[in-house]
Amino acid sequence: MKQTARQIFALAAALIALFVVCRLTFSRAYTVHVPLYPNQQDELAQGGDVRVELEDPEVARVGDIKYGPGGVSFTLSPLRAGDTSARVYAENGGEIAYMVYSVGRLGTVFDRQTNGFTGDAVMLAGSTVFWLLVGMIMLWHYLKAKGPAYYSQASVYYSGFSLFSFITGAMLLQVTAMHILDPASYNMFYALDAITAASKRFMTLTMPVILVFAVALAASNIALLRHEKPSPRNALGLAVSLLLTAGELAGLYLFTRDFMGSEWEGRVRSTLENSYATVFVYFECMLAGSVICGITAARYRPKPDKDAIIILGCRFRQDGTLPPLLRGRVDRALQFFRAQKEVTGKSAVFIPSGGQGSDEPMPEAEAMRRYLIANGIPDEAIYPEDRSANTEQNMAFSKQIADRVAPGGNVLFVTTNYHVFRSGICAARAGLAAEGTGGSTAWWYWPNAFMREVASLLYRHLKEEAVLLALLIVFFGAMSLLV
Repeated sequence: MKQTARQIFALAAALIALFVVCRLTFSRAYTVHVPLYPNQQDELAQGGDVRVELEDPEVARVGDIKYGPGGVSFTLSPLRAGDTSARVYAENGGEIAYMVYSVGRLGTVFDRQTNGFTGDAVMLAGSTVFWLLVGMIMLWHYLKAKGPAYYSQASVYYSGFSLFSFITGAMLLQVTAMHILDPASYNMFYALDAITAASKRFMTLTMPVILVFAVALAASNIALLRHEKPSPRNALGLAVSLLLTAGELAGLYLFTRDFMGSEWEGRVRSTLENSYATVFVYFECMLAGSVICGITAARYRPKPDKDAIIILGCRFRQDGTLPPLLRGRVDRALQFFRAQKEVTGKSAVFIPSGGQGSDEPMPEAEAMRRYLIANGIPDEAIYPEDRSANTEQNMAFSKQIADRVAPGGNVLFVTTNYHVFRSGICAARAGLAAEGTGGSTAWWYWPNAFMREVASLLYRHLKEEAVLLALLIVFFGAMSLLV
């Protein structure tokens, strides 16, 4: 992540430097575009010239006056720093427009009516390129992570926020094109408003997808509650579905309600709306990234070159038999073991991992050992790990055994499909370079269980996420307040 942050900051610095060089080297004059009302267009159509008068002709010089169906345009070439007003007159009519401009110390002309400035089109193009390149950088890092390196929180950020960057870049591309092609109708006021409202636009654009996802999640959770004992744990997917739906509907209400008030009140309202959208979109991206990584990890098929196979345990029956969830994990391990031996002839040792819970008659590792023996695996090929109480301990204690029985070998861990990605992160924290694969489970069980995995991932990095979210809120909120 640090390398990615450095690359993004370097990209931003390079684009800013390029913009400054272009601004100081190639662009001095600012082109003013004045749209005309129909009656003004009729007046100009009857003949005559357009005249522009500056209040202080020592601040800027007027040149290249043109008029046509799109309106009046002229250039302002800066002479010295200061403020001046410009009045546009039609020879056969009255005053067309009154505008105020400022010239900075570097010769930049600022249009107080439209928020336009010298080189604004270049700035828009640079912003578009920035977001698209940020998306490419994140996507490149995401695709580069293979095998054990894929299991990290960074993969969630890369996949989720590359989506945000690409969509934001596409929206800015539209804004830039509209400003360049029709600057009189689509001035910088609208362009900057579109930039500050990027989160709102992203939220609105993805609303149908989120609502469909929420409905599907709720349907699967209702099916789960019909099969399993109702509990807060088994209702997490339903809660997430309701939160997503309520969040989208609240945003729709905020973004579409009528507003009447002062300019300052409008800025405050816009800031609050953009801050709300930023928070929602942040968690939307984190959810999208988690889903992408979770599905990718669950569907991954590891290479048949493993020396040790770790099987992560879970609760089993009082009579020692394995329930469908745990049996699915062991069966997946057996399936991989047999397929590898058939294809490559290579064997592997098993490390069933799981301690004894307060309500369990024996360690989970022992229950799995018995099942493996019943399915033809010799006892000498099984090395149970019976001390662990959670996934991180599964990985840490199993690594100790793997280092002893298969030093330097390739390791595979087996769990349930929804649990593969987070288990891989736990393996990485334990220093275990392992690939993962998952046993299948019922369609109605998978989504809710995966939501628990997402919640666990978010909670683990709560401080880092809070800092990043605060920076995004400050950025988009401040822009809304100031622009």
